[in-house]
Amino acid sequence: MSNDVEQVATTPAVARSLRLLQVGSFTSNFDRLMIAPMLVVIAAEMDRSVEAVSQAAATYFLCYGIAQIIWAVVSDRLGRVRTMRFALLLAMVGGLASAAVPDIGWLVVARGVTGACFAAAIPGALVYVGDTVPVRVRQAPLTDLMTASAVGMTMATVAAGAIADFSSWRVAFALTAVTAGVLSFFMRGMVEPRLGTPPRVWSSVKGVLTNRPALLVLVLVLAEGLVLLGPLTFLPVVLHASGLSVTVSGLLTAAYGASVLVFARVVKARTTTVSPATLILIGGSMAVLAYLLMVITHAAPSVVVATALLGGGWAFMHSTLQTWATDMAPGYRATAVSLFATMLFTGSAIGAAIFGSMVDAGRFTTMFAITLAVSVPLVVTATLGRRRYATKG
Repeated sequence: MSNDVEQVATTPAVARSLRLLQVGSFTSNFDRLMIAPMLVVIAAEMDRSVEAVSQAAATYFLCYGIAQIIWAVVSDRLGRVRTMRFALLLAMVGGLASAAVPDIGWLVVARGVTGACFAAAIPGALVYVGDTVPVRVRQAPLTDLMTASAVGMTMATVAAGAIADFSSWRVAFALTAVTAGVLSFFMRGMVEPRLGTPPRVWSSVKGVLTNRPALLVLVLVLAEGLVLLGPLTFLPVVLHASGLSVTVSGLLTAAYGASVLVFARVVKARTTTVSPATLILIGGSMAVLAYLLMVITHAAPSVVVATALLGGGWAFMHSTLQTWATDMAPGYRATAVSLFATMLFTGSAIGAAIFGSMVDAGRFTTMFAITLAVSVPLVVTATLGRRRYATKG
């Protein structure tokens, strides 16, 4: 282990901060994904279609993405930690409102507010790591954040489905709301990175958008959001359509988070010996194989295997694009990372909006064929682009 890694691992203040950021990543991802296994239950209780309820998920993703640049501006002026704490308190309010809504319309509004507030958690953590950890050892703590996110996703699909089945989906929303409030309290002792003079908003955005590697990464992550996150919300519905209960469907789609958890450790161990372009190629190929399998058949065993492959694709591909994002425009890191998250969740929201009606009509093959068609050029372009960036660097 290098001296830099040892220093990051043994500094108590930094280590504690990184642990809190991991909890934040866990909570944010739990909140984001938990609606997936509850779509059918919420639709049944409110006497609405799955497509109607899925608009709450799409709104969450869209607001999550749009809010990124706002939180970037705030964090450049208020500070990384203060911004995350404030946003988590607002997320608590939105989450409690989500648990108390009387109908779908208010659920869409409440989930949009909650998504906009949780939007500061993971990007804030990425920027914090970018501000405090040297770039040559940065992928390790970033991978730890992704691991925490994977655990959050795993627990969301397992726990939320079970809670909705045996108690109420409202309890699940209240759970993450309370956790956000508690986390905000404990983050008060985190070390605040020193910030220079905050750049003007337009200057920051212009600095990123006139950077060719940054533009490439933003386009790539938009497509990645559509491919790796868009159908994810509906996989429990696909399994439920085959006759499985909500709880079992949620349990089986936990293969995604479990797969991310396992492969994240592989990625972390190989970042110093395998090139970023190769990591992207491996992850992208897993995603292509997953959608090819589900185009052929979406029987339960195939969906579970494909779900695990998508988790591996996220671990290899997204962690590498994420690390690239923290270095593509270092002078405007907060804005760059925020725009990265904006594009990721915009892609996810587009997917949720497009695929909702297909899922409601049982047109699962069409959804998987679209994502397969997008994933192939995404993998090729991302691999070649990252290889060229490394050569220039």
